[in-house]
Amino acid sequence: MSVEQLPLFALTRESSLSTAISGFHQHMIRKGFTENTVNAFLYDLGILTRYLGDDRPLIQIGTNELNDFLTYLRYYRGVPCNPKSYARRVTTLKVFFGWLAEEGIIPGDPAAPLIHHRASTPLPQFLYEGQVEKLLQATESLMHADAPSPVQRGRVGVGVKPDARPHLLVTLLLQTGIKKSECMAIQLGDIDTSKPQAPVLYVRYSHPKMKHKERKLRLSADFVPILRQYLAEYQPQERLFECTARNLEYVLDHAARLAGLENISFEILRWTCAVRDYKARMPSDKLRQKLGLSKITWQETSENLKKLASPPL
Repeated sequence: MSVEQLPLFALTRESSLSTAISGFHQHMIRKGFTENTVNAFLYDLGILTRYLGDDRPLIQIGTNELNDFLTYLRYYRGVPCNPKSYARRVTTLKVFFGWLAEEGIIPGDPAAPLIHHRASTPLPQFLYEGQVEKLLQATESLMHADAPSPVQRGRVGVGVKPDARPHLLVTLLLQTGIKKSECMAIQLGDIDTSKPQAPVLYVRYSHPKMKHKERKLRLSADFVPILRQYLAEYQPQERLFECTARNLEYVLDHAARLAGLENISFEILRWTCAVRDYKARMPSDKLRQKLGLSKITWQETSENLKKLASPPL
């Protein structure tokens, strides 16, 4: 069923919980929530309806009822609720009732006072400035044929040829912070070099549900000559990287070894970009949009960035 075919729900404070959840389902689809997020939120709200009852009017659901529900999840449901699942279910309540309040369907948000104990996870890895400099020096040496590429390395009688791909990849990820999937999807037409001093990358999505993640990202002027050399060497026809993601992971692994670093990945370079922008005082909402994050996901990301960018104790 398409978004246009979904029925509209005239919700009021007297509407039942089950009716409100149907309306929320429609809202999530219209806003382009991922399929996994939609399924997770609906599953959590299904537990809530079994606890409170399908026909419970929204106006009869307050903070006390929600706290009782959370206590039930942790101690009385009879099914283990690990910290990560518990934290997600608190998030579900906050998003659902926050939406109802924002739309004026209920007079206030009963989930706002709920305490959100997030699951304890390690801080993300990122590169320090000295490590970034070493990595860029290593990839630039490959571009100028000062070091063997992954293909050339170890082959007897094979001369060292310039390879711009590692430098292009690392530079792109450090400047944009895009995800691996977004990187693999870049079409040649998504990079605008009509103004060489201000090149631009358009991050696009083919799926209609993901259109809200599309964005326009600035690239530095020095990206253009790197791109030109890469295009001359590899001559891609449609996509910027006409190889598998695994191939690019090998490229990053080799660059890391050449730079004397233990580990480099798409995710590490994404976090490195985010930390550098955070330290450069990029406005919070601008950085969130640059990374293609929802306001919900940004809450945890911003907390991690604050920790990663803060001075040592």
